Amino acid sequence: MKIHIYNISYIYWVLLMNPVQFYKCLADETRLRCLMLIEHEGELCVCELTGALDESQPKVSRHLAQLRQCELLIDRKQGQWVYYQINPTLPDWARSVLRQTNEANKAFLKENLANLSRMGDRPNRAASCC
Repeated sequence: MKIHIYNISYIYWVLLMNPVQFYKCLADETRLRCLMLIEHEGELCVCELTGALDESQPKVSRHLAQLRQCELLIDRKQGQWVYYQINPTLPDWARSVLRQTNEANKAFLKENLANLSRMGDRPNRAASCC
């Protein structure tokens, strides 16, 4: 008899997450921009996202919490800062949607990426805001 051990996030995605829930999580512009920026950069902290989006920290944090609750993002703490990345247990179809959305809509994030770029490269950004 073979016993399989699965990650709780994987079980959530397989049993509970469906396309309707996935797209509902993306149905807000701020959440969508956060997710697309994180997908583009690999990982971002709250201060980088507030700078890129030109939004208040409470608003960005609230949307990140919703994305975390939807299991689209995971976070890690480093000192007092929280860094977000795409949940690695997302099914392939969901990761593909995010990747294709980024690739096909570069103009949508142009201003946000320019704001992020003005903050400097990642080590410099981290030093200035994280």
